[in-house]
Amino acid sequence: MKARWHSQTKRGRTVDAVRVFNKRVLNPVMLRFAGRRHWYTAVLRHTGRRSGKSYATPVVANRTENGFLIPLPYGTEVDWLQNMLAAGHATIELKGDSYEVVNPTIVDAAIALPQVSPGRRRVWRFFGIQHYVQADIHVGRH
Repeated sequence: MKARWHSQTKRGRTVDAVRVFNKRVLNPVMLRFAGRRHWYTAVLRHTGRRSGKSYATPVVANRTENGFLIPLPYGTEVDWLQNMLAAGHATIELKGDSYEVVNPTIVDAAIALPQVSPGRRRVWRFFGIQHYVQADIHVGRH
């Protein structure tokens, strides 16, 4: 089942407004710093599923044993996630390093939260994040 924010609810309208503000105003600013060695956000590089255009989106990406976890505070219908799922891969730039990731899968908090530090777990629970994308680091030849 896909999680969706319903614009009919007050919470849904608020989340939609924050999402649009972040997409149009905050994300372009964040991209100036994202992926750098001393910054907390990563850059997710993905290809548009319809346009074929290359995109860069700032995300919070947490390194795990075999890959990355990315929280989905705006649900599972965001464009970057749909692009990543359609392609089956993306590139994550974090702390000055670049990783090709594959096999993106939407997982719930029960699977995601045990893989992160207690501090990160508390923050993500506080914000009520229910879904995450988990992706493996690509190993081997392209």
